Amino acid sequence: MKVSDLFKYRQPEIRALHLTWIAFYICFFVWFNMAPLATSMLKSANWLTADDLRLFAIANVALTIPARILVGMALDKWGPRWVFSVLMVTMAVPAITFAMGDSRVQLLISRLVLSSIGASFVVGIHMTAMWFKPKDIGFAEGFYAGWGNFGSAAAAMSLPAIALHAFGGDDGWRYAITTTALIMAAYGVFYWFAITDGPAGTVQHKPRKVAAMEVSSWGDMFKLIIWTIPMVGILSVLVWRIEKMGYIGAGWAWACHGVIVLVVLYQVLQILRVNVPILRKGVPEDDKYPFNSVAALNSTYFANFGAELAVVSMLPMFFELTWGLSATAAGIIAASFAFVNLFARPIGGLVSDRFGNRRFVMLAYMLGIAVGFLLMGLMGSGWPLFIAVVITIFCSVFVQGAEGATFGIIPSIKRRITGQISGMAGAYGNVGAVFYLTIYTFVTPSQFFLIIAAGALLSFIACFFWLKEPEGAFAEEYFVSSVDLAIAEQAAVATK
Repeated sequence: MKVSDLFKYRQPEIRALHLTWIAFYICFFVWFNMAPLATSMLKSANWLTADDLRLFAIANVALTIPARILVGMALDKWGPRWVFSVLMVTMAVPAITFAMGDSRVQLLISRLVLSSIGASFVVGIHMTAMWFKPKDIGFAEGFYAGWGNFGSAAAAMSLPAIALHAFGGDDGWRYAITTTALIMAAYGVFYWFAITDGPAGTVQHKPRKVAAMEVSSWGDMFKLIIWTIPMVGILSVLVWRIEKMGYIGAGWAWACHGVIVLVVLYQVLQILRVNVPILRKGVPEDDKYPFNSVAALNSTYFANFGAELAVVSMLPMFFELTWGLSATAAGIIAASFAFVNLFARPIGGLVSDRFGNRRFVMLAYMLGIAVGFLLMGLMGSGWPLFIAVVITIFCSVFVQGAEGATFGIIPSIKRRITGQISGMAGAYGNVGAVFYLTIYTFVTPSQFFLIIAAGALLSFIACFFWLKEPEGAFAEEYFVSSVDLAIAEQAAVATK
């Protein structure tokens, strides 16, 4: 696939790609409509504090974790068209509720529910994988994610001006957020009628069970359980912060922790119910896949997308306070971190396609992230603003490129469970965000950047030892195993 192909809108797959990245762009615009308006909120609502907004920032990425797991399952069952449309329409409700919020509790709860919109990323990844072949998937996924991800930068650059100048007054931020929610709901309805799940005649190879990911060995099942626990368990960190800030009492906090434990146990039970019968029967050699590669990619998304979510949530205020900028100027400069999504993430996918070794590309990008955040950790008010912006962009190029490289690999690991693998890796991006943003409440921005650099280095090590080059990663078609064919035959018989 060439860059010039992106302008061939009459080709069904190109049209689907553009319709899908626009949907993702709108979702990210709505998801990150709070950070650039943070100072406006503080000025108009004297009952809010900076600590409240830090808590809201954590809440803004929290439920994306279980949402991405559930959405991954829903994708394998109902397909991306249905899931994307429903998600966009329903998530407009908590966005409007947040905009009209008149208490800390209402703002917290609505932001927590709205964080589920972050699962939109996984939906588009699945849709794109249904329209493009393995040899082109890296660039297609990178373009989708890069231009869609730009929604967060667009929100940072435009919302302060819209709130201050288009609407004005103390409630300008409320009207700006409400407008974004209504646009998202309208596009969700349009998307339903504008696209299909893959080209005509596409066969969607579905897993035998959507309740849990299938694995290839008893050891891999144990690893899946270990990697499942943090995806829900990390929410206990949010509950702890909410309790410490006085939003809930100790009794409610313990109740929430108990629910989280029950959810984890339920997930473990589902893993056992799905995989024990499969493993007892035996997994054919042509249907096996290395779960270590999934674990490695979980770590990369923790370290790159988790870092991005955390950084874009604090970067506008960081620039505003460190260099004494206005909210609008800080928002525009901070948007430089997400702005490079437009080219860096597609390039990451393209390099993954063209280089011929997706594993090497992944390693190079993760090492670049570690260096980039190390440099950001050294920045301070004594640095020229121009140099700080250059370093921020340099770091972001590697962050976005690594994200593109991650999802250039995922569709080739195991086609039948692409939705679940995408959901798990995507969820770990939000695990990383919750982890990093919680740490941010205790450290300085410089220490925060250095901690993220250490996380990227650990992910590099994990990829070096665990990540394997996927078989058929550059083929014309995705590999179909004997189990895939048997499932398809059973489904065909059932529909007759």
